[in-house]
Amino acid sequence: MASGIRAEVKIDDPPDCVVAQTSAETGGRVHSVSRSTNPAAPERVTEEFMLEAESSPDEFDVDADLSPIFSYGSSTVYRFERALGSGCPCECIERHDCPVIDIRTRGASLYLTFHAPDMHGLQAIIGELRERYANLDVQRLLQSQQDHDERNLVFVDRSTLTDRQTEVLETAHRMGYFEHPKRANAGEVAAELGITGTTFTEHLAAAQTKLLDAILDHE
Repeated sequence: MASGIRAEVKIDDPPDCVVAQTSAETGGRVHSVSRSTNPAAPERVTEEFMLEAESSPDEFDVDADLSPIFSYGSSTVYRFERALGSGCPCECIERHDCPVIDIRTRGASLYLTFHAPDMHGLQAIIGELRERYANLDVQRLLQSQQDHDERNLVFVDRSTLTDRQTEVLETAHRMGYFEHPKRANAGEVAAELGITGTTFTEHLAAAQTKLLDAILDHE
């Protein structure tokens, strides 16, 4: 059975994405993004995208020369060229051999969808994106299922926990604090950690709050 994970991430105002820059400048929406390379010039990438906006300037203040190719109502298709390996969000993902299958924007927010081979691969991609983009949010995760029942996954960033909070969770879990019935009470876990029961409770509550925030507020 395939173990891949379909992921959608949102990056707010990425500084190195022409598509997002264009969308942000007009307050519009971008979809139908396509990319291609010319065999005679494989170091260059040509991109096209459809921008839906109430109005567009004659010239855009973006990091590329945009050429309008086709217009229909409030939608216009633009084309531009860029160097391959410019380090944009899509290339950041595709360096992990995961093609970006959907690119769209809403205002300054860029939405990217891709398939990671497994959770380890997903963590590597998300980790690299977080290093480059502070305003990254994992919107949705969907894991392969043999019976085709959709199951939403939540990506929990363990770096939001302090070292002490992680230690408290790991120790409490190892000692059976979360089991029913409990194999260890709060006092026993606190003694194992060398802290007071009150301190254990405070660290545990803080860690659980962060985890629940990630689980319940991911939509």
